Amino acid sequence: MSTSSQRYDVAMIGLGYIGLPTAAVIARSGLRVCGVDINRTTVDTVNAGRIHTEEKDLDALVRDVVERGLLSASTEAPEADTFLIAVPTPLAQGNRPDISHVLSAVELIAPRLRSGNCVILESTSPIGTTEKVAAMLAELRPDLCIPGHCQGDHDVHIAYCPERVLPGQIIAELVSNDRVIGGLTPSCSERAGAFYRGFVEGACLPTSAGAAEMVKLSENSFRDVNIAFANELSMIAEDNGIDVWDVIRLANRHPRVNILQPGPGVGGHCIAVDPWFLAAGSPDLSPLIRTARQVNDAKATHVAEHLVSLLEAHPDKRLAILGLTFKPNIDDIRESPALEIAEHVAAKFGHRTLVVEPYLDALPQSLARGEAKLVSLEEAVEKAGLIAVLVDHKPFRDAPRSIGEGKIVYDTRGMWA
Repeated sequence: MSTSSQRYDVAMIGLGYIGLPTAAVIARSGLRVCGVDINRTTVDTVNAGRIHTEEKDLDALVRDVVERGLLSASTEAPEADTFLIAVPTPLAQGNRPDISHVLSAVELIAPRLRSGNCVILESTSPIGTTEKVAAMLAELRPDLCIPGHCQGDHDVHIAYCPERVLPGQIIAELVSNDRVIGGLTPSCSERAGAFYRGFVEGACLPTSAGAAEMVKLSENSFRDVNIAFANELSMIAEDNGIDVWDVIRLANRHPRVNILQPGPGVGGHCIAVDPWFLAAGSPDLSPLIRTARQVNDAKATHVAEHLVSLLEAHPDKRLAILGLTFKPNIDDIRESPALEIAEHVAAKFGHRTLVVEPYLDALPQSLARGEAKLVSLEEAVEKAGLIAVLVDHKPFRDAPRSIGEGKIVYDTRGMWA
């Protein structure tokens, strides 16, 4: 679909896990939205009213707004009043943030910008990225007045507004959650805030761009540091033959203590990644954040080595691994410690490894190449003498506790605590 002669209210650059749901929610509010993605298959899928990523209620919403002519997709950037950028920001070698996709998105939209437009970055980004967006636009479009790069009033508004949603609840939380609006100037915050108030019921809280960038990174780093404490407690308790779930339950009876729950590590594209973005900018001032990342990564290694030891000690038994996703009740395996653990175990004992993952139809390629098998919970319970709980999916929690009777159970989620 060519967008050269069409003008939209909103252009969403990036139609991934966040971009597509956000574009659909905005379109539902009545604005005409063009979603832009470099992947032709993604564009064709959206234009057919279908989705390429699983999310609760997203399929019906996309179908509705496409049929109503409020959402379309293209590989080209259109003219629009508001440009949103929601592209990946992965980690490069050495746990350094890679903002190349953001800068490519800026290059894509630059020819389409005109006076009065608003550019909002939503991608999780290291501190200072929004200013780099402005500097790049000023270089590419010297005919426009870009904030921080012109004399007098600017005629393009630039802001940073991070998403803060929970996978599986994205549609609801895009509307209900508060948003932090970080403008390069107060008028940038005001303009971006007015846009979000058109479809967000939560508060729109203005601040500076740098503060908003740090807010997003701080939220996930807070979680990571506190999970690291819980994971470290779990390893200490295991080393001393103590039930960590009992320890946490009793410690949390203290009125000012709220220890989080340990697990096999930390996964997903947020909590497992964002702390490195915060630490990268000030490495000498972030020893706690970097150590927490190392502790949570080490927990997955600890679990994998423990399972290998169990298989070595019981050569006549098979191991049932319950769960591969990075959190319960979704199909997302990005940065999943459970998958990492399964890969480590299957590399040595694939012929004795049974995997139960109710949210996947097939094993990921990294496991499918070996001898590990994807089976039902019933088959795993029947054939395995060892059980490792890595993800506490609802089907596992709903199963009778008796499925672990007579077996050696290693429960990293406290499902049967």
